[in-house]
Amino acid sequence: MRPPAVLNARRLGIDTCQEHVAYMRSDCAVCRSEGFGTRARIELRCGARRVVATLNVVYSSLLDEGEIGLSETAWAALGALPGQPVQLAHPAPLQSFAAVRAKIGGRPLDAAAAAGIVGDICAGRYADIDMAAFITACAGNRMDLAESIGLTRAMTAAGQQLRWDSPVVVDKHCVGGLPGNRTTLVVVPIVAACGLLIPKTSSRAITSPAGSADVMETLAPVMLDIATMKAVVGREGGCIAWGGAVALSPADDMLIRVERPLGLDSEGLLVASVLSKKIAAGSTHVLIDIPVGRTAKVRSPQAAATLAARLTGVGEALGLAVATLTSDGAQPVGRGIGPALEARDVLAVLQGDPAAPADLRQRALLLAGLVLEMGGKAGAGQGLALATTVLASGAAWAKFQAICAAQGGMRTPPRARFTHVLGVAHSGRIVAIDNGRLAQLAKLAGAPGAPAAGIDFQVRLGDEVDAGQPLLTLHAESAGELAYALAYAQSQEHLVTIGQHDL
Repeated sequence: MRPPAVLNARRLGIDTCQEHVAYMRSDCAVCRSEGFGTRARIELRCGARRVVATLNVVYSSLLDEGEIGLSETAWAALGALPGQPVQLAHPAPLQSFAAVRAKIGGRPLDAAAAAGIVGDICAGRYADIDMAAFITACAGNRMDLAESIGLTRAMTAAGQQLRWDSPVVVDKHCVGGLPGNRTTLVVVPIVAACGLLIPKTSSRAITSPAGSADVMETLAPVMLDIATMKAVVGREGGCIAWGGAVALSPADDMLIRVERPLGLDSEGLLVASVLSKKIAAGSTHVLIDIPVGRTAKVRSPQAAATLAARLTGVGEALGLAVATLTSDGAQPVGRGIGPALEARDVLAVLQGDPAAPADLRQRALLLAGLVLEMGGKAGAGQGLALATTVLASGAAWAKFQAICAAQGGMRTPPRARFTHVLGVAHSGRIVAIDNGRLAQLAKLAGAPGAPAAGIDFQVRLGDEVDAGQPLLTLHAESAGELAYALAYAQSQEHLVTIGQHDL
């Protein structure tokens, strides 16, 4: 048996967005003798650790002879020291990918295939291009109920699972597609203040300008490990943490990283993503908000009913009580679109500010009331009144501050360095708003990567507006991003529809 190929590790300090990437010289003897080429998959071993990485070939003097460069993610996963020998080998064949090819060809995924795919994704055996193929194969409505159940079960089993000393553990979730819909940060403290357990793990933005975790991070730390999360929930009854930090559904976290640049949504993957994390977090009862609107993620009542049926069906198969609410998705919720701007709206609601966005307040109270009813703290039809009382009394605001303190201390949301007010082009009535284009505008301004960036949206459907009055204010961290976003806004004829004319 020939000795293993060995090169010395070098940390290159390259951020590859959590993908394991290795770099080898084009004239490297190991690269040539093993037949490694650009984009090849190679197995790296260092001590007891091993990872599978994607190879990039270097034609410059970046690396010395006998060195292998590692991205930040690969370096951390391998646990190498500078100059430490790393063994290289061809990875074992990716057997589960045959099921992905079969799915592309139209064959359903059975439970064993789903488990194999999820296991290989969690083990790092899937390159980003492999995961992109899987996501695309499942996109649209290409997964049936049985496939969703199998995939959800596999994703749940692949990560850590929390257990709580309570027979009832509640949660809520929104399927997304509605800018500014940051009800979680209001619902959690209301519900926790009523004595229910609500260990909320939230996602970062996938295709939106902000996820609940992005917004909460402007107010308190969200990267809680399991022990810290349990301590926060044990002390305050609830938390608002980033799900990726606790690895409750690691395959989903990896798939989301690839879904984000693809901009693809799949009903089957969405259901598996949401419910695997709820089950792994120890939830027994979950309320899911499904906004419906012409430019929302879910476009019709029929599509909402189909999604609701899949959510409840998968939940029932896996022992999770799921209730759904179809809500109005015709326009953004609140005024802010972007992490810090949405946090400002949340604080206004919790603090009882008379100028707080009424729609955000009302939507959060409705959801909190339904969760309280699901959890047995209020009778049927009585949850809204209880939630309203808790918010008005200041108990929810006190609970939110306590949760922030337990998670590491409350923060003040940042403010953008640059702003620009965009005026209404002509007088008339606001008759339509494009949620997708507003979200894109906020992202072009820098959200969510720049937490202070985004939009202050200053009109609502049905408003009578005059030419020149403020329509929205752009917030950006750099002059270049501000100009980029402004150019996009001025080029969009259907961002907002006023009467029979478009802005």
